[in-house]
Amino acid sequence: MKVFDFPLTKITIWFLIGVLFCYYCEPSIYVALPTFSIGLIVFALSYFTSTRNKNLILFFGVSTYYISFFVGVLTLLLHTNSLQKSNYIYCKKAFETPQFITFTLREKLKSNSYSDRFTALINTINHQAYSGKIIVNIQKDSLKNPIIGNVIKVKTTLQQNASNKNPNQFDYGKYLADKQIYAQVYVNKTEITINKKLKKDIWYYSGQLHSRIVRNLEKAKFNKEEMNVALALILGQQQDISQDIIQDYQYSGATHILSVSGLHVGFIMIFINFILKPIPNTRKGSLIKLLSILLALSTFAIISGLSPSVLRSVVMFSFLAIGNHLRRSGSIYHTLLVSVLLILLFEPYFLFDVGFQLSYLALFFIVWLQPVLKKTWTPKNKIKISVWNALTVSFAAQIGTLPLCLYYFHQFPGLFFVTNIIIIPLLSFIMIAGIIVMLIAIYSSPPLLLIEIFEKSIYLLNKTIHIVASFEWFVIRDISFNSYYLLTFYLVIISAVIWTKKPTYNKLVFLLVTIISLQISLICTKKEIENGNELIVYNTKKNTLISERKGKYITVFTPDTLSKNNALNSYLVGNFSKIKSTEKIRNTLFYNGKKIFIIDSSGTYENKIQPDILILTQSPKLNLERILEDLHPKIIIADASNSYAIQKIWKTTCLKKNIPFHATNEKGFYKLN
Repeated sequence: MKVFDFPLTKITIWFLIGVLFCYYCEPSIYVALPTFSIGLIVFALSYFTSTRNKNLILFFGVSTYYISFFVGVLTLLLHTNSLQKSNYIYCKKAFETPQFITFTLREKLKSNSYSDRFTALINTINHQAYSGKIIVNIQKDSLKNPIIGNVIKVKTTLQQNASNKNPNQFDYGKYLADKQIYAQVYVNKTEITINKKLKKDIWYYSGQLHSRIVRNLEKAKFNKEEMNVALALILGQQQDISQDIIQDYQYSGATHILSVSGLHVGFIMIFINFILKPIPNTRKGSLIKLLSILLALSTFAIISGLSPSVLRSVVMFSFLAIGNHLRRSGSIYHTLLVSVLLILLFEPYFLFDVGFQLSYLALFFIVWLQPVLKKTWTPKNKIKISVWNALTVSFAAQIGTLPLCLYYFHQFPGLFFVTNIIIIPLLSFIMIAGIIVMLIAIYSSPPLLLIEIFEKSIYLLNKTIHIVASFEWFVIRDISFNSYYLLTFYLVIISAVIWTKKPTYNKLVFLLVTIISLQISLICTKKEIENGNELIVYNTKKNTLISERKGKYITVFTPDTLSKNNALNSYLVGNFSKIKSTEKIRNTLFYNGKKIFIIDSSGTYENKIQPDILILTQSPKLNLERILEDLHPKIIIADASNSYAIQKIWKTTCLKKNIPFHATNEKGFYKLN
């Protein structure tokens, strides 16, 4: 590909490798900074010497990539808040006992049944300056309309983010850490003091603008359900959408339209270009168009709340607009690379955001693969051309993002192409009508006729999505997909497209090699699964669940009839396994030469058992000290079926006797290999 001849391509690739290296290997800044400084000196020397001696150009290139690599390393290190001494994680007492904490509300999140949720910036802890981002859970109705910019003082304890408590489940703690959020607070009305003085920054004004739009839409009697979808489609605000609607969009393969992405910003850019069409394409006219587009996109980002997904898309399309203005529309790959590099220089953790990965992959494959798919058939009819274009764009984006979607979500909506053909024309109208309605709503309540048209179009969209989603048998769920598959599937897809575009013998060989690598990944995965043996004690609230895996087959032990269990299902998918049998849990289990004894709510046991592992379930009333003297277990495990108060007593007893105590609701699942 000619794009690799562009120097910025290689620089960006080495920058990305540096970010990845830093993320997974966690080098010290005291090592990375001197190493970078030495490289910088070598880079400067090689630059000046290569201008005189052309034979040293290769050395200059190597030093350039070396610098790019360490720029990536240092960029991630400098943007990791936990490495900054002013971060609240270094205030240990704030995690142990209640402290006076002040913070500023920054962004509204999706509420739950009990709390309104926000992200906030820490200002002080016990009147000492600290920094960092947290999640604030404010008890519902404890504040009247909390707003972005409120400075709140509260005496509370910081709660560290919990990691996943069961194997192969989504790690919410890690997800928050990648967003530089390391703790949460839970507050109610008796604890809160609100400063009358607001912190009026760009997020405050963005929040006020958004609130004004919502108030004016409510005044216009906009139906609540349709309005929430409209706010998601136009402004990226998904906080108030019902779970049923979100599920419909997931099953139909249209989730991407609920979060503002390149698709939405692209519609906005097309609409602005249409409005500006009368302006001639002279030097001055082109500059006016560019400035208008950049201003409109920036305004849209502010109105939508400056969310990361919107900022990414706005930056990406701003660079496309600049490229078009400079008459460089042919080098769209270069434009994408510049936008990636610029975004990651300011927010390197975006690289680990699923939305960022999917957005750029989808756009790249649309630009790269769609022309190839489009050439496979040339319809004559205009309607057929429009449908074919929509299909090829949809297939290109889906092929590009499919392995990543399977890796993260383990499901595939089989009717995605039907959904996209139906909704793209409707979405085009909704976006144009929505932009007009939102612009009017900034100043006043929109006209009733316009609201009715917009509301009916969203109702029609939701109804269409619901009908497609009702064919649930087309949604393939619980697809096991690991990192081996992810890498080799992308190698096969990329090599296949390269060979299809311009077939040569070398490209065919490369394609065959990638197919063999895919087969090897399948074989390696199968071998790993067959050799895998382990026993898991799960963290399932008010229930006891144990599984024993031999190869791909699992025996499940539970006191009751096994119903749908998310923890077990995640384990099955993550380990390419299936349930062989379900058995009623017994008091004694044997695994890998170790004796496991289970004491349930009856609290009965025999002195002669002498187990290696003792599992306590269902809050049995017992004297643990006596049991430890009678049974002499090597470790005690308490699952989540036990009450929290009893577990605290057990933990204290085990500490006195110097016996390891593992509570699953504190440490997560217990694994025995």
